Amino acid sequence: MSISFDSIPTNLRVPFVYAEFDNTNAVSGPALMPYRNLVIGQRIASGQPVAALTPIRVTSAAQAKNYFGAGSMLAQMLERQLQNNSVTETWAIALDDDGAAQAATGALTVGGTVSAGVIYLYIGGRRVKVGVSGDDALSDIASNIVDAIAANTDLSVSAAIDGVTAEKVNLTARNKGVAGNDLDIRVNYYDGETLPEGLTLTITAMSGGQANPDIDTVWAAIGDEHYNVITNPYTDAANLTALETELVDRWGPLRMIEAMAFSAATGTHSELGTLGDSRNSPHVSIMNGAGSPSPTWEIAAAVAGKVSYYANIDPARPFQTLTLDGILPPKTQDRFTLQENNLLLFDGISTFMVDDGGLVRIQRLITTYKTNPQGAEDISYLDVNTPLTLGYLRYDFRNYILRKYPRHKLGNDSTNYGAGQAIMTPKLGKAEAIARFRVWEEQGLVENIDQFKNDLICERNESDPNRLDWYLPPDLMNQFRVGGAKIGFIL
Repeated sequence: MSISFDSIPTNLRVPFVYAEFDNTNAVSGPALMPYRNLVIGQRIASGQPVAALTPIRVTSAAQAKNYFGAGSMLAQMLERQLQNNSVTETWAIALDDDGAAQAATGALTVGGTVSAGVIYLYIGGRRVKVGVSGDDALSDIASNIVDAIAANTDLSVSAAIDGVTAEKVNLTARNKGVAGNDLDIRVNYYDGETLPEGLTLTITAMSGGQANPDIDTVWAAIGDEHYNVITNPYTDAANLTALETELVDRWGPLRMIEAMAFSAATGTHSELGTLGDSRNSPHVSIMNGAGSPSPTWEIAAAVAGKVSYYANIDPARPFQTLTLDGILPPKTQDRFTLQENNLLLFDGISTFMVDDGGLVRIQRLITTYKTNPQGAEDISYLDVNTPLTLGYLRYDFRNYILRKYPRHKLGNDSTNYGAGQAIMTPKLGKAEAIARFRVWEEQGLVENIDQFKNDLICERNESDPNRLDWYLPPDLMNQFRVGGAKIGFIL
């Protein structure tokens, strides 16, 4: 008997027609790689139903606020991420404020003369409207600002009248830590918004926040669960190092639970360049958030949401021009020039652009990887699409071989095996790799089949007779990012 049956024994004498099913050839198309998001951020600890370091699936902004507290960093991140991608399975894991942390603080001081109107106040990109009557005292206006902030539970700050000056409102970040220093406080963002005539509002920027929680505590909590896209709100060196170290391990061949992580940072052009130059990871992308009223953690969440949605459709297709929904653009005078964005892209910082309608769009998403271990310049992992595509190719090839050859024997080529025998050979393994390349080629993920065939290797391992080794050399599809044209005109 040459056919390898899985369940029908050879010692049957009872008359009957026995039939079993074999699904190893049932699926030949590309694998549908299930994407999962993980959003990491701080909760408001008091009275929340979900404990810190407990992974939980989140499907709506209302659910996030209930789990982690309205106005918390994590609730805001999930609201923004779900706004940009409500389809992909999204999980969250909360961190408590660090025990040694200090909260960022700022202030608003009301002054000038009073006339009727409206104060348009923006805190972390969220608008607060405060009505002003002509007979209000300055202290009344300050009190009304406190009430308006308290009424908007989605804000990142709490407010209180200063103990010394009744016209001064003190602001305190709801979550302690360095991230609160980046909270943008401003008035009159949109055209047509003005302070009531004669009234002044002096803003003291948020500062003094210290000690972010340690992201390192997350890894034990999630174990070997596979999350394809991770949203990380922190860009301090300790947390970025911990994140990069974990991702190297997750991308390794013994775990193969790869993920791309997305963060955002604000600051001057020089500060962003310094941050980018200090990192060198093929698995982490940091978006420029300079000038935007939206918090960096919301920007990171918007980017991660867009990437997880569109990379699951086609990891090789560039993300340029995709909108970051819910993110406010910098005012025109605060936006970086083309030349400044170009410099950031050489520093390892991703960039955005703003269209004529005021929508923030991805300009180019890159990793922070710039040099190889010897310090030589290396663009092999420059664009986020490269590791995303490699992750899919590995998943698809592994899934295909495990599905089609689950319990096969391993033999040499040029042996006369009976037809129907469940035997894998180097020649068959090579043919399967080429066939898989053809599938990837049809998807627009790879090109140059002749080069692939020429460089492909499939052989039995010399030390282990039960092992078959492949060397797969796919030529990955590139992205159309830059076009150049020379116009030779004639008069």
